[in-house]
Amino acid sequence: MNKTDKIYVAGHRGLVGSAIVRSLQEKGYTNIVGRTHKELDLTNQADVNRFFEEEKPDIVVLAAAKVGGINANNTKPAEFAYENMQVQCNVIKCCHDFKVKKLLFLGSTCIYPRMAPQPIPEDALLTGPLEETNEAYAIAKIAGLEMCKFFKRQYGDDFISCMPTNLYGPHDNYNLQDSHVLPAMIRKFHEAKEKGEATVELWGTGSPLREFLYVDDMADACVFLLENYSGEQHVNIGTGKEVTIKELAETVRKTVGFEGEIRWNPEMPDGTPRKLTKVDKLHELGWHHKVELEEGVKLAYEWFKENIGCARMEGR
Repeated sequence: MNKTDKIYVAGHRGLVGSAIVRSLQEKGYTNIVGRTHKELDLTNQADVNRFFEEEKPDIVVLAAAKVGGINANNTKPAEFAYENMQVQCNVIKCCHDFKVKKLLFLGSTCIYPRMAPQPIPEDALLTGPLEETNEAYAIAKIAGLEMCKFFKRQYGDDFISCMPTNLYGPHDNYNLQDSHVLPAMIRKFHEAKEKGEATVELWGTGSPLREFLYVDDMADACVFLLENYSGEQHVNIGTGKEVTIKELAETVRKTVGFEGEIRWNPEMPDGTPRKLTKVDKLHELGWHHKVELEEGVKLAYEWFKENIGCARMEGR
């Protein structure tokens, strides 16, 4: 990669894409292109073709996706499957047709089998049944990841993929109808504290184990891979560390300063029992995370408080 390469970040306003833009800028990349959904509908093949023909990007980061937590995945599986596959097919094919120098496709660790070995190695993909609560999203992401592999294998395209673990940080989604667990906790504890409420209800039993990565660390790893990796196999991006959801809740509660009681609702789903990535491959390449969970939660909460008026909070 050259500092003057034109880099198109699809999804540049989201949690992942905005962090990648920040990381690229910090490393001296000056020619970064982004389009909002209103400006470019990535599900529209003709529009995507027209964009690539006009802009001719050298590098593409595909961070645009329809994402959400357990509730969103359970209630809108057709949308998750269709929209994500449309976006992926359009962008990946254009990267090939317009001879993009390098493509980075972002998957998600939720596409691994529900009962994958722990920590989860990269070669666990497609070795068992998926977690039902995010099956549609997982199938779409698997299709995109495999498509990158096939284009590399058949045409020699420099298309690489990475598999970030659970992410959080600036520009996260705080809509309680479709947010992920950590931002949902931040909002619930904050609002309960502001209202003087005595309890906060959280879904499930609190027993599942999860790994969390601050989004700016993820972005740093993505740029590192763009600069240093061209292998066919996808690469896990994570910390290699895990906590229970109960431990996470205590960390968030302490950070926010909520002094009331947490009530767990075991009638609601827990999701996958455990999900920890094996990050040996990334470590061997020379990258390690920097932000630990307690520090990251503090950073995320500070951003939330400072941006509460413009954060994604639909369904207040």
